[in-house]
Amino acid sequence: MIGLIQNKTIYEYDIRSLILAFMLGEKIELTDHVDSIYDFILDVDYKDQEIVMNLYKKGELEDEIQLFGDYENKKIFKNRMKQGIYQLFSKALDKQLPWGTLTGIRPTKIAFDGYEKGESSEEIIHRFQKDYLASEEKARLCTETVQKEKELLKAFPYKEGYSLYIGIPFCPSTCLYCSFTSYSIDQFENIVQDYLEALLKELDFVAKTYAHKELQTMYIGGGTPTSLKEEDLEYLLYEVNKRFPFSKIQEITVEAGRPDSLNFEKLKILKKYGVTRISINPQSMNDKTLKLIGRNHFAQDIKEKFNLARQAGIDNINMDMICGLPEEGMEELSYTLDEIKKLNPESLTVHALAVKRSSRLNRMKDTYHFGASEEMVSYAASCARDMNMEPYYLYRQKNIPGNLENVGFSKKGKECLYNILIMEELHDIIAVGAGTSSKIVHQEDHQVDRIENLKDIKQYITRIDEIIHRKELKMI
Repeated sequence: MIGLIQNKTIYEYDIRSLILAFMLGEKIELTDHVDSIYDFILDVDYKDQEIVMNLYKKGELEDEIQLFGDYENKKIFKNRMKQGIYQLFSKALDKQLPWGTLTGIRPTKIAFDGYEKGESSEEIIHRFQKDYLASEEKARLCTETVQKEKELLKAFPYKEGYSLYIGIPFCPSTCLYCSFTSYSIDQFENIVQDYLEALLKELDFVAKTYAHKELQTMYIGGGTPTSLKEEDLEYLLYEVNKRFPFSKIQEITVEAGRPDSLNFEKLKILKKYGVTRISINPQSMNDKTLKLIGRNHFAQDIKEKFNLARQAGIDNINMDMICGLPEEGMEELSYTLDEIKKLNPESLTVHALAVKRSSRLNRMKDTYHFGASEEMVSYAASCARDMNMEPYYLYRQKNIPGNLENVGFSKKGKECLYNILIMEELHDIIAVGAGTSSKIVHQEDHQVDRIENLKDIKQYITRIDEIIHRKELKMI
């Protein structure tokens, strides 16, 4: 347990975020005195133009740092504050974080801004290391990824259009680590039609409101959209195509992540409507792990459904995998990547396991050994490069053990533009369906407004008019 003493709260969020980057899952509580019941206590004393930070370990003074300057000006002072906290805990724990003081989800923004100012890659890498204490490896990964993003965006007039996310919150089962809005397709099958009708009503509003804009990319996710019955999947695509002609959309992705949701008929339906990219996500190719994380299928099913997709004529398949799944080490990870190599997908998204607050894993975290290491993530990246893939988008999440990252790798010409557009917040992402979140991007000042849809599927259906009204207030 960690204690925090402070006489002002100006940097409390930053303090908590950075401490948890070092010690994920630790409870941090406010206190007013030093006590040996705490593993560590950070005492932050704000004075006139000065901050004094004392770090105590089991009640004994471990280290101290003094910072001078106008700390009320967070824009200028925040990096110095975070560097001070980092130095205290890094020394006390004998631990370095690969991303240094960075705890946000978009480290690529630093590189983007640097290139916009005319900085070279080496200058940006130096700034990552000097200002944020990030490793050279992560800084180079970030600049390489952003260079690829800029290359792809250069030929794409994204400012003239928008993207559409369609949420289908049904799954065969909920995975141990999942926190997305998802409902068992078997238990909620009786309301699928009602859900689709509410969804189409929301889509009608979007089509009318944004009739003057070009829809450039579409992502149908969830959940697992292919958990719908064949007739429901075809009905969905038919109705969406009526409102947003697929032939005019540059890119259409459908999440087909669970092989136990797929058959040849569904894959032919996706091909028939012109879906340009699908995801079939193993996460692991180890049967023991698949059972442990609640995926009711075997690794062989992944291979069979992947080959069925090829037979259906689908030529752009992404696969997701997770480093650090419960009870997996380098041996299991290596096996998963060897099996993925044999399938030869067009892209591979490498995730470091995140412990989401609302996931079953968070409630059972003391039961398992889990968490990615730098060795795991680096090995997965090298395997992606062995498959002639390059990193093209990158993001981070809270609650990743080891303070690591998620990276999308792709063969040339098979990248997913939607992933770049949503992560870099470059144009409007209009999201429909239960539990989805829209982003309205104001190009002139780079501000982003968010519109959240209700997560509860029954509430979504009954309150669809209210949900549409919320969108109306921000979109019109």
